[in-house]
Amino acid sequence: MLEKLLIFLQGTGFASMTIPQLIMIIAACILLYLGVEKKYEPLLLVPISFGMLLVNLPLGGIMTAPVFDEAGKLISSGGLVYYFYQGIGLGIFPPLIFLGIGAMTDFGPLIANPRTLLLGAAAQFGIFTTLIGAILLGFTPAEAGSIGIIGGADGPTAIFLTSKLAPHLLGSVAIAAYSYMALVPIIQPPIMKLLTTKAERQIVMEQLRPVSRTERILFPVIVVILCGLLLPPAIPLLGMLMFGNLLRESGVTDRLSKTAQNDFNNIIVIMLGIAVGASASHDKFLTVSTISIVVLGLAAFAVGTATGVLMGKIMCKASGGKVNPLIGSAGVSAVPMAARVSQVVGREANPNNYLLMHAMGPNVAGVIGSAIAAGILLSLLG
Repeated sequence: MLEKLLIFLQGTGFASMTIPQLIMIIAACILLYLGVEKKYEPLLLVPISFGMLLVNLPLGGIMTAPVFDEAGKLISSGGLVYYFYQGIGLGIFPPLIFLGIGAMTDFGPLIANPRTLLLGAAAQFGIFTTLIGAILLGFTPAEAGSIGIIGGADGPTAIFLTSKLAPHLLGSVAIAAYSYMALVPIIQPPIMKLLTTKAERQIVMEQLRPVSRTERILFPVIVVILCGLLLPPAIPLLGMLMFGNLLRESGVTDRLSKTAQNDFNNIIVIMLGIAVGASASHDKFLTVSTISIVVLGLAAFAVGTATGVLMGKIMCKASGGKVNPLIGSAGVSAVPMAARVSQVVGREANPNNYLLMHAMGPNVAGVIGSAIAAGILLSLLG
């Protein structure tokens, strides 16, 4: 009996636990705490951190690939999350997430104030500066492009690009990208306050003009035609984003729009989040290159936020003080978290300030800009 008990204990995860696995389990619990207790984008952070927890439990095998014999007969079916992960590795989930984002997002603020495209473009500057920095640190151009795209604060775009350019970095890049998206409320405000004066933060912007139904319908069609012809590699992301928005705005596909916004999108988010977290196994994540990627990704995100705010300051001067520079920080692609942060920081300076809808313009521009940046990098480095 004692011998059988000993065999049982040796087959448990307790007996097989290593220090690196324990470190990753603690890290996963910290992220879970931030998602559940602090409510830092729980829809992203909770499934990602739980996936990280699952993959680092010894002997679980949730990411084990199926095994076949020489005749092609299935010997072992593989782990559950391995199949979820194929949606990431094959570039399927990111465009489907963009479909949901397009269906949920109102492009009206961008259409009403097209100048905010400049803010979205400026915020992509972090992508290309970090690309150069990553090359100088010894990463290949393809790897550097995958690291730089973290600066767009767009998890689906980061996954899509990395799966094409540097699949071996997918886990590290995905974790970094989604972690920074979730931590937008912590990372952005200090940068925004550092680069603006209190008087600038207090600026109340004029109400946006109404946008007609015709404009709303034509916008996604025109954007996908122009950008698709200019950058064909960006078509999967931009195409699904604009298709989702067309479902929203056409007025004749409400059932499809609601499905894309809710049930369908939620299912994809669950599978993608768990698979992203499960890509952070201790043997792949606790490496020098991963630490470099996390640091470079933070630098990319910080630079993107800063350049968006600086472009906002330029627009503020050019408009005679009618543009609040805070909305420039929303030029990164984290929709709608970055726009909410602009609203919160603006309200702190002036309780009568309402920047949310104004910030949604550069926020939507950032989504489009990050997809275009990914298309450029694929064209040059793919």
